[in-house]
Amino acid sequence: MPAPNTTGPTVSGTRGPRRWASMPERAENTLLATVLGSSVVLLGSTVTNVALPHIGDDFDADLAALQWTVNAYMLTLAGLILLGGSLGDRFGRRRIFVLGISWFAAASLLCGLAPDTTTLIAARALQGVGGALLTPGSLAIIEASFHPDDRPRAIGLWSGFGGIGAALGPFLGGWLVDGPGWRWTFLLTIPPALLCVPLALRHVPESVGRPRQPAVATSAHSPSRRGFDLAGATLGALTLALATYALTEARAGGPVALAAAAGSIAAGTAFLLVERRGSDPMMPLSIFSSRAFTTINLITLCVYAGLGGFFFLTALQLQIVAGYSALAAGAAMLPSTVLMLLFSARSGMLAQRLGPRVPLTVGPVVCGAGMLMTARVGAHASYVADVLPALLVMGTGMVVMVAPLSVTLLASVEAADAGLASGINNAAARAAGLVAVAALPLLVGMGPDAYRSPASFDAAFDRAMPLCAGLLAVGAAVAFALLRETAGASHARQGRAHGWLMEPPLVSRFAHHRAVD
Repeated sequence: MPAPNTTGPTVSGTRGPRRWASMPERAENTLLATVLGSSVVLLGSTVTNVALPHIGDDFDADLAALQWTVNAYMLTLAGLILLGGSLGDRFGRRRIFVLGISWFAAASLLCGLAPDTTTLIAARALQGVGGALLTPGSLAIIEASFHPDDRPRAIGLWSGFGGIGAALGPFLGGWLVDGPGWRWTFLLTIPPALLCVPLALRHVPESVGRPRQPAVATSAHSPSRRGFDLAGATLGALTLALATYALTEARAGGPVALAAAAGSIAAGTAFLLVERRGSDPMMPLSIFSSRAFTTINLITLCVYAGLGGFFFLTALQLQIVAGYSALAAGAAMLPSTVLMLLFSARSGMLAQRLGPRVPLTVGPVVCGAGMLMTARVGAHASYVADVLPALLVMGTGMVVMVAPLSVTLLASVEAADAGLASGINNAAARAAGLVAVAALPLLVGMGPDAYRSPASFDAAFDRAMPLCAGLLAVGAAVAFALLRETAGASHARQGRAHGWLMEPPLVSRFAHHRAVD
């Protein structure tokens, strides 16, 4: 085994300005494998919403079953994503990446063949486990495999192609739902997964984490190493699961929902104690001693709760109330994603110059205004006159806020903690969306059969959008009150990446790995 190497194994070829053009086949296939892996997870996150009305009709399911179809996936993905990164660091990133993609493909097959909602929900939870195993490793593999001079270009391609996959997800999902049926939205992820596995096994070099020293020796929140925190991961996932169950089933009331709520509080308390006292916590609480880091995560919770509720309900609103086909509903979301792909990187650079306070105050307000404009999306709504203006305004707000959010997050911690900070922030965004999907139907009075009645669903949707916009307004207020004008650390530039609609991009623990082959 080679000695530890802080730059990792390089799969690039020659040196000089033409090195990238002469990059060997192994490097190209390494990049392709990581793009395929991350795209599979993004497809799993984005294709399902447009299929929900058809799933409900086929299984004669109530609204709670549709919520769980979305939330079971987000629950295990959010609850275990930090654990997935630790597993890759300890047992090998390629090994865990391949396990995750194989697991995800098997769970997708089970989703596509599910005979009832119970099986579908269980399979969606298994999909999330696979996603949590492979997601942290996809970017970590790039940063461990490429020469430092080639790394920014490789990360840019990985991020850009991932954004394209996220943009195409609802479109492809709608096309499949209207064509061969909703089951194919899950089977869609199997071919790229089957292509990814042999590519990874043949071309991706293995790498593992190594004990790391904090970037600044006096850093109070940089542990000397990251370990395997199974107790913390279990308690974190249990906290989210019980809270989601309590919110989803609260409309029916009863002792079970109350017991779930109490259990969530107890599990959350135990999680905090374990993370505080454990020798190798996956989420060391001392990292929150950074005021800027804590502030950014508060903003993230508000912003992504609003976005999660919006995307869940809007996909249903367009089909149930406006009468759109699944394909039209999926395609309707493209403008926001296209704006993000085109302008997010520039927005991140602007935030580095101006500081985070202005974009993270203005962006959520503009995004919330776009959500309020969707009140015009009623029966027989015109896409050009009613839907498109709202999505363009909302997309503009997301461009202004998402990349600065990631840049400011990385500037709030030491460089050695960038991967940990990004993982926590990504998990927080997913958990916020999870809670929003569980809570919003309860808060706006959606009954079990609300999605079967266009008039009832439309009225509830009109009550929900001000709540989603209000969450973004709270995030803007937090940014205005607590953020400083200047961004701070220069190492934030290393984390610049495109933002995606449903979660902030991950950044791995760059420069803290060693090759094992």
